[in-house]
Amino acid sequence: MTMTHTPTAPVVPSRGRLRPLGLDEVTITGGFWAERQRVNGTATLDHIASRLESEGWLGNFDLAASGALPAGRRGREFADSEIYKYLESVAWEIGRTDAVASSPLEARFRAIVARVAAAQEPDGYLNTAFGRPGQGARWSDLEWGHELYCLGHLFQAAVARVRTRPDADDGLVAIARRAAELVCREFGPDGRDAICGHAEVEVGLAELGRALGEQRFVDQAALFIERHGRGTLRDIEWSRKYYQDDVPVREASALRGHAVRANYLSAGAADVAVERGDDELLSALREQWARTVERRTYITGGQGSHHQDEAFGDDWELPNDRAYSETCAGIGSVMFSWRLLLATGDQAYGDMIERTLFNVVATSPAPDGKAFYYANTLHQRVPGVPADPDATSSRASSSLRAPWFEVSCCPPNVARTFASLEAYVATADDDGVQLHQYAPSQVRTSLPDGRVAAFEVATEYPSDGHVRITIAEDGEWTLTLRVPAWADGATLRVDGARTAVSSGVATVRRAFRRGDVVELDLPVAPRVSEPDPRVDAVRGCVVVERGPEVLALESTDLGSDVVDAVIDGDPVERDGRVVVPVRNRSTGSVVEAPLVPYHDWAQRGPSTMRVWIPTS
Repeated sequence: MTMTHTPTAPVVPSRGRLRPLGLDEVTITGGFWAERQRVNGTATLDHIASRLESEGWLGNFDLAASGALPAGRRGREFADSEIYKYLESVAWEIGRTDAVASSPLEARFRAIVARVAAAQEPDGYLNTAFGRPGQGARWSDLEWGHELYCLGHLFQAAVARVRTRPDADDGLVAIARRAAELVCREFGPDGRDAICGHAEVEVGLAELGRALGEQRFVDQAALFIERHGRGTLRDIEWSRKYYQDDVPVREASALRGHAVRANYLSAGAADVAVERGDDELLSALREQWARTVERRTYITGGQGSHHQDEAFGDDWELPNDRAYSETCAGIGSVMFSWRLLLATGDQAYGDMIERTLFNVVATSPAPDGKAFYYANTLHQRVPGVPADPDATSSRASSSLRAPWFEVSCCPPNVARTFASLEAYVATADDDGVQLHQYAPSQVRTSLPDGRVAAFEVATEYPSDGHVRITIAEDGEWTLTLRVPAWADGATLRVDGARTAVSSGVATVRRAFRRGDVVELDLPVAPRVSEPDPRVDAVRGCVVVERGPEVLALESTDLGSDVVDAVIDGDPVERDGRVVVPVRNRSTGSVVEAPLVPYHDWAQRGPSTMRVWIPTS
């Protein structure tokens, strides 16, 4: 991979198999993801800003600046991080929409940055929960204090700003630089031999180092990575594996412990491995990813099967009615998988990203963008209870999407993902472009030798599996298309000639002329998938999938509780919906029940639901 310029993207490795194409090179123009982005930009960002203000989490910075803390501080010890994730979301949205400097969104961004700046200490320290009279001392609770975790999100917000508005004078990048310099002084080789109980500073430091050309920030991230697994944090009831301090990163066999922490740590480790050319570490991470996906990941791509510690279970421990599958863990999984894809070019990572985006990330927000799932169960045994639109919910107890949570990490995490989604669509190498995610879009980039690769993607994916790519400019280069593992019978059509293509990739190398058309057809007919027999919770069940989407059975469509449902035949498509014969085990009656995409479940009110349906 040879860099021609720095992409406007969250992840820009200095080396690796592929170069990401950023928001300046890819535009999503319609379809499934454009609608999510529209709602995100017009509703979700306003909703989050309103709740950050009304909950007092933004006000904490004002109290810090005025010297009024700790009196009046509101929110959990990590509430600062939600402001930083919101700033990151807004920075990407400004870059994605090319908002002008006088736009209301830009004005709001600058106003919040000013409030954050006023709270920063002269030496760079920035946190509203520690460090002042009446509060815990700085770095005094590394297990649970989240000080470094919060700074990691600050660093990612600064990356978004410098990549989208490199000449902005709002001060956010300077704030992040001072804080990162403090971290290097406090926790460097001659400083505290310690880590944060919630990984995040690692991935934040690594990318900030890349964005600012500061190798010491990358080196500090590497130091934190190597310190994990040495038992520097206090042991707890769930053991040190909860915060990945039980086994060194390069010696672990799978992701374990708290699922968000594990994914953030792995993403940061992948950044460090790539920047340092550490093939041993990268190989270890790939092996951990493979085992985790095979044995500790739900069919939806969700991760985390324990409620009490929000953690991975053991191999094959995947209960559906107790699935935690936190939205943030899904986003962390996308972050980890994307870094491995950039490093290796292996399309298995692209498949996992697609599965997780459609069936975890897209499931969390309500259609209006103002309510969210924190956890994503695969089996709802009792109808949920609508959330009070003005209330703040407990994170896992909300049985339907809720507007806000006491721990509200998921809403801004979803927002920053949607705002930067173009950056996960395509990549380039020295000879062409690789298309990983399918959406109506426009792609244009320059290759290292000056050749231009430009094309337009037209598709109704995932409703339809036809992907039509029209070349926009003459040039000789290689077009590579991901063929998902589920797409048996996929075909590629070039110059009117159709050929069968296997899962993995399909490539077209030629001297393209403007107006040339390449067509990929992915069979999205419903299919029945069986579980691994070692997963006790779903033995004797099947799941219906269609393209990248997992489907679910809701009592709303069945007319009775799903507890008595038994699948009694093959699924078929009828009038734009997938229907399946379902027998009631109590009465013996059979009905044809429509299935819904899992990401759409509970949008019509309370219901019982299941993804895995018994066969007997």
